[in-house]
Amino acid sequence: MRRVRLERNLRVPMPDGVTLLADHYAPAHGGPAPVILVRSPYGRRGMFGWYYGRGFARQGFHVVLQSCRGGFGSGGLLDPLGDEHDDGLATVAWLRKQPWYGGSFAMFGPSYLGYAQWAIAPYAGPDLKAMALQVTASQFRDAAYVGGAFALESALSWTTLTDGMSRRFGVAAGFTAPRLTRRAVLSGRPVAELDVASAGRPLRFYRDLLTHHADPAAPYWEKRDFSAKVGEVDAAVTMLGGWYDVFLPWQLKDYAALRAAGRRPYLTIGPWYHVDSRHGKPSMAEASAWFRAHLLGDFSGLRPDPVRIYVTGAGEWRDYPDWPVPGMREQRWHLQHGFGLGVKAPRESGPDRFRYHPSHPTPVIGGPVLLADSRPRDQRRLEQRRDVLVYSSPALEADVEAIGPVRAELFVRAGTPYVDVVVRVCDVHPDGRSLNVCEGVRRLGPEDGADGVRRVEVDLWPIGHRFRRDHRIRVHVAAGAYPTIARNPGTGDPLPSGGRMVPADVEVFHSPGRPSAVVLPLCAPRG
Repeated sequence: MRRVRLERNLRVPMPDGVTLLADHYAPAHGGPAPVILVRSPYGRRGMFGWYYGRGFARQGFHVVLQSCRGGFGSGGLLDPLGDEHDDGLATVAWLRKQPWYGGSFAMFGPSYLGYAQWAIAPYAGPDLKAMALQVTASQFRDAAYVGGAFALESALSWTTLTDGMSRRFGVAAGFTAPRLTRRAVLSGRPVAELDVASAGRPLRFYRDLLTHHADPAAPYWEKRDFSAKVGEVDAAVTMLGGWYDVFLPWQLKDYAALRAAGRRPYLTIGPWYHVDSRHGKPSMAEASAWFRAHLLGDFSGLRPDPVRIYVTGAGEWRDYPDWPVPGMREQRWHLQHGFGLGVKAPRESGPDRFRYHPSHPTPVIGGPVLLADSRPRDQRRLEQRRDVLVYSSPALEADVEAIGPVRAELFVRAGTPYVDVVVRVCDVHPDGRSLNVCEGVRRLGPEDGADGVRRVEVDLWPIGHRFRRDHRIRVHVAAGAYPTIARNPGTGDPLPSGGRMVPADVEVFHSPGRPSAVVLPLCAPRG
């Protein structure tokens, strides 16, 4: 095992006079070599130091592990997402002045650490040779307001986590934040007060999310959104994501932007959720091979095909030349009379109806959230509720394999123009278990439609899944998924502070003129 030399608490000056702290892990030779830069708001010790710092240094790289502004010894005030561009570029300028800087660098890290990479990658210069990003995206706004609905549980748990890490619990906040968040969202208090219920005090970033909910073009988000620049990144990029990760849809948009610009990124998607420890080992293995290739010229560790995905339901890994995978075709699975689901066009029939009560919002079982186990869970208890419509196919006569983006096209009418449309696809096993595969939401506002009927498109999470023979495909339609998304009060107030709530009587149509359907990305099954 190669020895590693560690120098702690290096002082890295920022242009505004603030000093950020960093730890430097040097390879045994100590001389100039490529650098791996990791910028984190979660500290520099424990897993970060041992796994990232020592792990890469033992392979011959210098590693700089830096605490972002406002935490773990770094000066200034924590302004999540707001300072990573300026601070990151200042850190790169500092790197270039170090005697051990070998003339090139790469960046590594998941989640916020990946966002910190995108914040500087288009501007970092030609000596940025490679990036390894996991469960992250170049902008977080769309994940905070998924489908226009506030991602309450993820937003509140993360702001509670960062507050706890900086003030009360240190790294133990990772265990306490989900529990505090769950207690807060079940308290019945208004959304605007849940940070106090969870963390015991107002949380700046949580309040910022509430304040800047409505306008995606606001200066607040413009400063924090690097998605428009993704295609300009010259560094070699490898991405790792999970089917149950909160950022997967936007990570795939970053992949598409790189492909549209003529780049050839690598992409791996596994059966993982955001805080899943199982993606740690493949993340390090893939990043190590990537850095050896693009910093040291050793391409022997790279796979031939750039895209590798795990097909759930089939239990196997597949390699492809691109995403979406070649040969994919869309197939419409129509909602049918009598709560059926099938590929045939629906016959003439009346709509199905349910009532959504915002004072008692439709709950959620599982699904992608930031700080929880998001693996599929049995939905049968949810399916018994009167505010969830359930459409099921007959038992499948052959395997159905769906790999790619998923969307729903529904025709709905509601008693209030302000309503959410939640759609979920499940795999029903022969023993009756109904496991969620993917889901999505769309928040509606006033819109004209014939007889009040609106055609609504809902983007669901992408999937790579095999529905096996004798299983059934099932679709849920609801108007809530609490606390994953904040309840819709039906009044037009996107984030109510309390007071009036208006129940919504919702109709879902399935007729030849209004053919509601889920559109699945079919691929020919292998094996």
